[in-house]
Amino acid sequence: MTFDIDMIKKVYERYPERIAAARQITGKPLTLSEKILYTHLWEGNATKEHERGNSYVDFAPDRVAMQDATAQMALLQFMQAGKAKVAVPSTAHADHLIQARVGAESDLQEGINKNSEVFNFLGSVCDKYGIGFWKPGAGIIHQVVLENYAFPGGMMIGTDSHTVNAGGLGMVAIGVGGADAVDVMAGMAWELKMPKLIGVKLTGKMSGWTSAKDVILKVAGILTVKGGTGCIVEYFGDGAISLSATGKGTICNMGAEIGATTSTFGYDDSMRRYLASTGRQDVVDAADQVAEHLTGDAEVYANPEQYFDQVIEINLSELAPHLNGPFTPDLATPVSEFKAKAEANGWPIEVEWALIGSCTNSSYEDLSRAASIVEDAVAKGVKPKAILGINPGSEQVKFTAERDGFLDSFRKFENARIFTNACGPCIGQWDREGADKGEKNSIIHSFNRNFAKRADGNPNTHAFVASPEMVAAIAISGRLDFNPITDTLTAENGEQIKLNEPSGSELPSKGFAVDDNGYQAPSEDGSTVEVKVSPTSDRLQLLEEFPAWDGKNITGARVLIKAFGKCTTDHISMAGPWLKYRGHLDNISNNMLIGAVNAFNMETNKVKNQLDGAYGEVPAVQRAYKAAGIPSIVVGDQNYGEGSSREHAAMEPRHLGVKAVLVKSFARIHETNLKKQGMLGLTFADEADYDKIQEDDVVNFLDLDQFAPGKQLTLEFIHTDGTKDTVMANHTYNDQQIDWFKAGSALNLIKQQEN
Repeated sequence: MTFDIDMIKKVYERYPERIAAARQITGKPLTLSEKILYTHLWEGNATKEHERGNSYVDFAPDRVAMQDATAQMALLQFMQAGKAKVAVPSTAHADHLIQARVGAESDLQEGINKNSEVFNFLGSVCDKYGIGFWKPGAGIIHQVVLENYAFPGGMMIGTDSHTVNAGGLGMVAIGVGGADAVDVMAGMAWELKMPKLIGVKLTGKMSGWTSAKDVILKVAGILTVKGGTGCIVEYFGDGAISLSATGKGTICNMGAEIGATTSTFGYDDSMRRYLASTGRQDVVDAADQVAEHLTGDAEVYANPEQYFDQVIEINLSELAPHLNGPFTPDLATPVSEFKAKAEANGWPIEVEWALIGSCTNSSYEDLSRAASIVEDAVAKGVKPKAILGINPGSEQVKFTAERDGFLDSFRKFENARIFTNACGPCIGQWDREGADKGEKNSIIHSFNRNFAKRADGNPNTHAFVASPEMVAAIAISGRLDFNPITDTLTAENGEQIKLNEPSGSELPSKGFAVDDNGYQAPSEDGSTVEVKVSPTSDRLQLLEEFPAWDGKNITGARVLIKAFGKCTTDHISMAGPWLKYRGHLDNISNNMLIGAVNAFNMETNKVKNQLDGAYGEVPAVQRAYKAAGIPSIVVGDQNYGEGSSREHAAMEPRHLGVKAVLVKSFARIHETNLKKQGMLGLTFADEADYDKIQEDDVVNFLDLDQFAPGKQLTLEFIHTDGTKDTVMANHTYNDQQIDWFKAGSALNLIKQQEN
């Protein structure tokens, strides 16, 4: 069954004309990214060339996807927009709120029991407003989207940073905050700064222990966690064509870890095979009619330096398996060099847990290759040392993998655990026994992120990212420094054996199968559907409008916290146990910035209350400022807001009365989220000014009443000794975004315009 085939055909019908217009305007060959962007202009055919990295452009995405943790806030906002139905095909997916503890069946039922209020809310909102709902257990949003909705040449936005996974089927798929999703669902244009372009030329062909995961682990090491900010990464070359569609998805998925706007690949035979295997031959037939437009022009790929802002070349024939981490996904180490590096850094070598799954690596191919390693070890009489946890990506993948024996392969290890088709440990939904002891330890997983405390809540857990096959091998050895290419294992009979190279199937030879994929279609007419939110609920809370700006300079503000070093959205608004409050803004605001390191004392969740001089928890101190009518600002370091798209990281400070966030640099999604919620997101004109800001400073904005595009803002920091520093702040607000600020939020402005 193909969803929205008529919409897909309409997109393809306009491709030839719109690309012809773009060629005429730009006067040059086009990359795939440019073709998709220019074909999805809100205005229709291009009338001018948009400058990369500078021009704000209005787009018309084809569809919207939301996961349950972010969908709550997105849909609470959409309910305020006054629309009867979504304007574009949209879906919500229940995948984040199910905790991994014992195993799939009991964990799923427990998750449904604990979260029934939220799931019922999401189901009813989806039913009312024409949104498809994928029920608990149906699968991880990005795997489900790849199997059912992604199509070459399309544009999609999603309320999760790993929406970019759909680039594996040749989409421009971009992670956004809920307010952006509301714009598109309400039938409005979606604004994005025209991305710069990074081209990655892949040559050669992978073999042995190397997998698609190693491509992005290598790229992350080259570009770092902020090297892709403001850019689309476009992969091309013979090496790209040699990869499977789900392998391409893995690479695009982790593009979020380098800050990329999105990543994508040109339409090719691997995409045709995957679409056909997942029941979408009609999409292949439609795409083939415009196939020349669904990849970059030959001239672009022949001379990439002329058409991309940066070019990287990787020879897949020479690429080695990697382990990335700990604590950051860009610390890349080839497996052959890992032992020495671990010893030099004092990383714990023994591994108790190895985990396969997440939206990054939970495909049929991933499970088949990992299962081959397990089968080989069993046949050679080797018992695993670590616990192996498996999260299949969808009910379809799980059902098919069960039919084909892969899950039975994993079960041959007595301590293997098959978890629910859900995010589980990847998003911190993991009840790991003993994690509360805070012991120093290492785990390895095939996920995308490995920030401190993310998986199990223990700040001393060193998490390393690798391919599913490497995770399986290390689970068997029980050691991070095991190199399956060169090292041996001891069988039960004392024999030294080597593991065979992984093998697997790109797609199931018998085709995919599933009894119940977990999809709930919305009512044709949802006008009679009632959405109930109890006023006494601690899980859900209807939203109130944020106050509009009073038109005056902000004066007498305090510095709530000066965040030191890495401050991701996990630090600003933690997941894990806090996920249950994602639909209740006031309750979840009690986790605001509790993971950020305070530069003034190098501690977390301990800041000075300027009202009484005492130290307290960040949310409590901010609530005291709000109650006293005192404005505050947050100061941050580089790439502030890196990681997840969660807009709670912007909504919580807004709700509690923080007026501005002043940092050295922002991650793209978080900066946009701040703007959407009516916050000031500013950057130091001189990064060295970060060091001038003191704990007891009083902050005055001197010219906010002259807020205008391209005009710096002037802030005055008055110190306790009477001296002061004047700090110049840059911003990227355009006229419309300044209107969001003046109105109090983008949603406020929508409602004003509706009225």
